[in-house]
Amino acid sequence: MKYVAALMVALILNAAANLMMKVGMKSVAGGGGMLKDGPVGAAAAVLTSPVLLGGLICFGLNAFCYMYALQSRTLKISLAYPIMVGGGYAIIATFAYLHPSLKERLTPAQWLGVALVLAGVMIIAVQTPSDAATTP
Repeated sequence: MKYVAALMVALILNAAANLMMKVGMKSVAGGGGMLKDGPVGAAAAVLTSPVLLGGLICFGLNAFCYMYALQSRTLKISLAYPIMVGGGYAIIATFAYLHPSLKERLTPAQWLGVALVLAGVMIIAVQTPSDAATTP
């Protein structure tokens, strides 16, 4: 159970990191772009932006939690990765829709796609046999 909890925390941190970077890059793009002042300027832009720095921190914590979850003997990567990707996509699409700065609008067909991605992840989760079931 602790590994599943770590996977869920990793999922949320990954989605948060992506959303924070998107929001943070709006100001960088408005100032001429990431590499306008070269690599040193890009690093300075990231390190002086609380939102971008927060996104990087979330990515680092995500990696830590995800690696912790992957050390489980029973949580298979063939299940963990679809949860990370599919679940993250659904979280990001929903928050991008709700966040006032992003205001992303998905068509009904796109929302159906989000639902189908989640349904696919659920099918994978339900159909993934445990190690006990596959061991002779």
